[in-house]
Amino acid sequence: MPSPKEIVNTMMATDLYSQWLGISVLEVGAGNCKIKLTVRKEMINGFGIAHGGITYCLSDSALAFASNSHGPQAVSIETSISHTAKVMVGDILTAEAKELSRSKKIAFYEVVIKNQEHKIVSLFKGTVYITEKNW
Repeated sequence: MPSPKEIVNTMMATDLYSQWLGISVLEVGAGNCKIKLTVRKEMINGFGIAHGGITYCLSDSALAFASNSHGPQAVSIETSISHTAKVMVGDILTAEAKELSRSKKIAFYEVVIKNQEHKIVSLFKGTVYITEKNW
């Protein structure tokens, strides 16, 4: 079976959206990962702050990498996010996904995103369905 790092590398190779976001994988292990991106001007909304979709998508990628790192392919079935602080152009966001619970078919995760000042900017939770297909 491939290692968690090999699985995430395989996922990133065809994940054009995560590539467009500029995501870098910092750490990956079974059930967890840490990734980051730098907020660019094309990520800003009409209020002059980062679109909420940026932190959502960063969280979603962290969820995908963490939940698939065990080997079986997993897909999200429910997610939610709370935006706790504004995000600006140039901010460096680090998302850390942690597995909270895992059974044969369902797993739960939390993703915390912090900026370069270690301030929490969003809190995300996700539930995944674990398929029978392996990486």
